Amino acid sequence: MRKINENFLWGGAVAAHQCEGAFDLGGKGPNVSDIMTAGTHQKPREITDGIKDGKYYPNHEAIDFYHKHPEDIKLFAEMGFKAFRTSINWSRIFPKGDEELPNEEGLAFYDRLFDELLAHGIEPVITLSHFEMPYHLVKEYGGFANRKVIAFFVRYAKAVITRFQHKVKYWMTFNEINNQADAQMDLFPFTCSGILFKDTDNREQIMYQAVHYELVASAEVVKFAKELNPQLQMGCMLAMVPIYPFSCSPEDIMLATETMNRRWHFGDVFVFGEYNEVSKTWWEKKGIELDITEEDLQILKEGTVDYIGLSYYMSAVVKHDATDEEILHPAFGFVKNPTIEVSDWGWAIDPVGLRITLNWLHQRYRKPCFIVENGLGAYDQANDQGLIEDDYRINYLKAHIEQMKLAIMEDGVDVLGYTVWGCIDVISFGTGEMEKRYGFIHVDKDNQGKGTMKRSKKKSFDWYKKVIETNGDVL
Repeated sequence: MRKINENFLWGGAVAAHQCEGAFDLGGKGPNVSDIMTAGTHQKPREITDGIKDGKYYPNHEAIDFYHKHPEDIKLFAEMGFKAFRTSINWSRIFPKGDEELPNEEGLAFYDRLFDELLAHGIEPVITLSHFEMPYHLVKEYGGFANRKVIAFFVRYAKAVITRFQHKVKYWMTFNEINNQADAQMDLFPFTCSGILFKDTDNREQIMYQAVHYELVASAEVVKFAKELNPQLQMGCMLAMVPIYPFSCSPEDIMLATETMNRRWHFGDVFVFGEYNEVSKTWWEKKGIELDITEEDLQILKEGTVDYIGLSYYMSAVVKHDATDEEILHPAFGFVKNPTIEVSDWGWAIDPVGLRITLNWLHQRYRKPCFIVENGLGAYDQANDQGLIEDDYRINYLKAHIEQMKLAIMEDGVDVLGYTVWGCIDVISFGTGEMEKRYGFIHVDKDNQGKGTMKRSKKKSFDWYKKVIETNGDVL
């Protein structure tokens, strides 16, 4: 029977904008996450026109990883991390995004960060664009809706890959790019692509055009990196939410198939270097005409990825005759799955869905998979001794790791690693909350930004340490 590879990359994951803070230090410019206020599960984060007095922007300070990373990395090393995924904050390197030369102070910070990780035997896994586009590119150019932004991203990526090529082996270009398939949402087109829709906009037209420019930029960067240093592993990053039919009704199955097609569009270009016929037919049906040149198509073919990075948190269900009352969110069209439980934030808890996802990716792409996000956001409460006994988190992760092991051992899926999302408590991307906690390490800070920032271990800390020590044998 197959086993988990001895070089399997166990670890944790965060994003720069959710942990670093220091939003105006070291020459950094404002990025798209810096102008998003705090929200809640019930109240969306506000995207303001620049930074406004009297508003609370939780990413500005976050958990101050910028200054505290040596302390945090020691804790990661104590758990035995083999890998740590984070992002390079684009606006820390090119504060406005359209400068000719990078900001040396920003580059020097990542030199220190990567050196600290490597000194503890931890492999950096780096995302180039994880919701940190310089805000100037939004205001001046309209984000990735403008072809000019391709060149700005490529310049940035070439600068950091050249600088860190001997410190970082694993790279991904754009984080969760396929979440933009739900174009009626404001959050993902803004944070992924820097798009601010107007009421009269054809959202799908604008989204697909911006995504095309991102895919061209990604391919150009992948091609450059492989020529610069063939040892580099270049990946994409997809948000994987397997879509199930509500019933065995052919209409439900067809709706689930069509919904997944909207999401496969992105991965297909990353892996195969061309647009599939389903997407082309959809564009014809919707009257979508894109600026796609022959040179673009050639670049896409030359810059295909080495592996599939993915996030997995939940599955979703569609029903062809769902009523308005049954639909959980109008932008998605999903309905409740009556067979599984949900988290405090209403996310379906479906460990088997991870095995299904890995099988789908393996069968479709025949590329190694890297689970770079999986975790449970929950309210944590300390007991009388001050310990957070987060058995609910342990149970969630244990169940998902069990399904990952089955995908490897029983189904033959090639999985490079598993990095738990929010291994240390960070600012929630979706809501801007601090109290939606994912970590093995508690950070003393609340939703209003108050607290000492003290780090402390949760019960899950020692549990995950044992998982890594035994290469997943003891769960």
